[in-house]
Amino acid sequence: MATESRIEKLLKESDATIPRGTVYLVEDRCKGCGLCVEFCPKGVLVISDRFNKKGYHPPELVEEPPLKVCINCGFCERICPEFAIFVKKKEE
Repeated sequence: MATESRIEKLLKESDATIPRGTVYLVEDRCKGCGLCVEFCPKGVLVISDRFNKKGYHPPELVEEPPLKVCINCGFCERICPEFAIFVKKKEE
């Protein structure tokens, strides 16, 4: 936790901002492989408890601002074999 508070302090003292993204999921395309969850660099995707129409557990976004947030890296959409997830830049 000490590292997070140092980072938060640096963000407040500087003009730097963390890029943000909004995650969109086409749930009915998802086959629950979990690649997006496993390889998300910020760890903001988790497998949900609910089922989609195919009977798979799709991911869901779980953020804890200010540091555990989607940073619009787009890795989840690149790694998804079903093209079921995409990210758009969030306007501040």
